[in-house]
Amino acid sequence: MKLGMFLEFPVIEGGTEKDAFDDSMILIDQAERLGVDSLWLAEYHFNPGRVMASPITILSNVAARTENIRLGTAVILLPLTNPLRVAEEIATLDLISSGRVEFGIGRGTFPNVHEGFSSPFDESRGRFDESLEIILKAWTNETFSFEGDFYNFGDIIVTPKPYQKPHPPISVGVTSVESFAATGRMGHNMIINPSRVFTLTGLKPQIEEYHQAWKDAGHEGSGKVGIRIPIYLSNDAQKAHDEPMESAMFSMGRLSDRTARYAGYRGTTGDWGAEAEAMKNMSYDDWLRDKVAYGTPEAVTDKLQMLIEELGLDQIMFEVNFGNHIPLDRQLTTIQLMMEKVAPNLQ
Repeated sequence: MKLGMFLEFPVIEGGTEKDAFDDSMILIDQAERLGVDSLWLAEYHFNPGRVMASPITILSNVAARTENIRLGTAVILLPLTNPLRVAEEIATLDLISSGRVEFGIGRGTFPNVHEGFSSPFDESRGRFDESLEIILKAWTNETFSFEGDFYNFGDIIVTPKPYQKPHPPISVGVTSVESFAATGRMGHNMIINPSRVFTLTGLKPQIEEYHQAWKDAGHEGSGKVGIRIPIYLSNDAQKAHDEPMESAMFSMGRLSDRTARYAGYRGTTGDWGAEAEAMKNMSYDDWLRDKVAYGTPEAVTDKLQMLIEELGLDQIMFEVNFGNHIPLDRQLTTIQLMMEKVAPNLQ
């Protein structure tokens, strides 16, 4: 079982943007020291609470200060940038890290981010598909041409090429029901963020759909499934319940309010209004049961092992600051307990 750590680089109340970088690097150093398999960085724009606008730049710094941890993007929003630039920058990162890149990609969830980059949200699927095709051609061909609805060029030479051959592992970020089968048909690994739509145990039918679509498309082997899940650990069960409550409730409200703003928005899939209302009506205990793994190392081990077996997971991406209000020392404790008391018991 591979264990990755997911970070958002939040700005804490009373802190500065520089503090966000400094504190997050402390967490990364801890993860490297304790043997976390991979680090996964989000990409956020127009979000004053987070400074994760340039994950590739940050991962270049991480590559220089670490030796073993793999460097994951969760996810690069392909519709928002030129795919040739992405191909160049990811290949560069792969070279300077001696082949440690995990290339996580997605369309993007919220329409306002697309609007900010003058990229219509209802074009995001087409732009995503074309971008990925271009990036793969750039990495595996000396020269190539492309004609599409959004990008057109001829006889292009893209350098450098990635260190990993034929290219870094690709994982597609999934947040909606429709994306499971689509990702399986593409033949790429999958990273699931269940927070907005799914319960953890309710993911099984969608994961089965992904595997069936993979098989039906004629791909060899089977796709790898990873899941992003908030973790909070304490040796005291009551503290593990109480201490992250305020942060979790804040995150629940923030996500519900943001989702509600896009009810009926053109180009989205799913019922955003219903999703927002469902989140709004969830209690903290509901969230503990269906969305996160909080508790003692023994309790969290049992819950994660159950999910691994029931869902057929290949990777867990644990998030140590869900809601962005958890003090740094407690985040460090969670990482330590995760790697010393939980990880050795997962199969």
